[in-house]
Amino acid sequence: MDIHQLRIFASVYRNRSFSKASEQLYISQPTISEHIKNLEKSLGCTLFDRLGRKIEPTSEADLIFPKALQLVEDLERINDLVLKSSQRVKGKLFIGASTIPGNYMLPVLAAKFRNKYPEVSFEIVIADTKIITDMLLNHEFFLGIVGASMEPRILNYEPFLDDELVFAGAPEFMENLTKSSVQIYQIPFLLREEGSGTRKTMEDFLHKMQIDLKKMNVVAILGSTDAIKQAIKVGLGTSILSRRAIAEELENGSLMEMKLSETMKRSFYLATHKKRTLPAQYKAFHDFLVAGSI
Repeated sequence: MDIHQLRIFASVYRNRSFSKASEQLYISQPTISEHIKNLEKSLGCTLFDRLGRKIEPTSEADLIFPKALQLVEDLERINDLVLKSSQRVKGKLFIGASTIPGNYMLPVLAAKFRNKYPEVSFEIVIADTKIITDMLLNHEFFLGIVGASMEPRILNYEPFLDDELVFAGAPEFMENLTKSSVQIYQIPFLLREEGSGTRKTMEDFLHKMQIDLKKMNVVAILGSTDAIKQAIKVGLGTSILSRRAIAEELENGSLMEMKLSETMKRSFYLATHKKRTLPAQYKAFHDFLVAGSI
């Protein structure tokens, strides 16, 4: 047994897949399989049940995973000490982000950070807030950027960027629309999927404004902000979405907004697990974001 085998085991366990571990570690799938077989032989137990194209960890794997993860992280911290002593920030940042920060903020932030620390690289997973939160809870990320605080007992949430949600649609819908609740209930409306931070924030604001979402004329539920944006641009309906996502369309007039009874402000959060210590490159990126680099 060696640390390389444990790193491979941890990746296979997290991904529930030899092929995904192969992509993540840049190691061929046969090599991944061979290392797992050697580790199983060394330990005298089966770590993964092969179920056709799927694999499932055994109870022995469940028992070993936290210890293996700790050993791998301890080794990485030894590398961190060396990097800190030379005042260098380098290495890969594997980060999760919900849709708005992932698509509209993180690319800019990553570029600015790499200008300062050119020896870092990024792998960014973009999904809705619920999925990113679950992955943080499962220790798949050290750092996430999300649009809602869903697990404050387990995760630290630090607000670092503000955003505004706006009620918008194509001019054909918006030009003659008033704030009458009757009209708002009649006009075609598009929603993000359950688990979206944008949807959760929107629901909270609508509740405060005494607008009943169940009475709205929902014509579609879509899985991304870009899908919502494209749909309202071609006239499928109206929606409530991030000003950052439609800034260009509002400026050129292809979309129009209407103020509801209150401004729908929200924050984006840096989310970290309360029991995890950030490695050096993550700590540097965290501090970079907190310092207000956008």
